[in-house]
Amino acid sequence: MKIIAIKDIVRKDVPIYYRLLYTGVAVLELNERPVDHRIDFSIEIKPTGQKDIAVNFLEKVDYPLLPIVKELKTHIDSMHTNGVLPD
Repeated sequence: MKIIAIKDIVRKDVPIYYRLLYTGVAVLELNERPVDHRIDFSIEIKPTGQKDIAVNFLEKVDYPLLPIVKELKTHIDSMHTNGVLPD
C-alpha cells in the first residue's frame, strides 16, 4: 500500500479559523495497481499548536483502513506543513 497523491482538493468554507475542512481524491496503490477513492479530511489546530487530522472515506475501500488512514494523515500533515493545500 502506498499513497501516490491527493488530487482535486477543495477547501470547504468554515467560519472557524482553526479548523480546515477539505474534500479530495486519494490516489492509492493497492495490490500493485492505482485506485482512486473520494475522501473528506479536516485539520484542526489546537491551542497548543498540535494538529489533529481526521480522514473519512466517502466510499468503501477493499483494504484494511488503519494503515491507509495512518499514511494519509502523514501525507496530509506534510502537505499542510509545506503549504500545498489550497487556502
